[in-house]
Amino acid sequence: MPDPDPSEALPPIPGKRYFTIGEVSSLCGVKTHVLRYWEQEFPQLKPVKRRGNRRYYQHQDVLMIRQIRSLLYAQGFTLSGARQRLSGDDQKEENTQYKQLIRQMISELEETLEIFKT
Repeated sequence: MPDPDPSEALPPIPGKRYFTIGEVSSLCGVKTHVLRYWEQEFPQLKPVKRRGNRRYYQHQDVLMIRQIRSLLYAQGFTLSGARQRLSGDDQKEENTQYKQLIRQMISELEETLEIFKT
């Protein structure tokens, strides 16, 4: 299976508190086994584990995964380079997450506006 297309538009993140690994896989365009592997490689990625070791990701985890995906697939970083970038640029990472969150909110507001128009 080829790497995901980095230019592919990812779907908006729903306003839920927790996401299953399957949902995160769809939201981020990354296979579930890749998500499990990234958990081992990136200390910032720590989903909540509940019954039966099931993973539940929160909104900030989804944003982090999208950022990791961008670093690896779109910007061409290696795993160690991406790990270093994320650990060394906490402020930049936070700004990127805020920008993604703002884009997400704008998208959701535009969808809501379209619903009200009809």
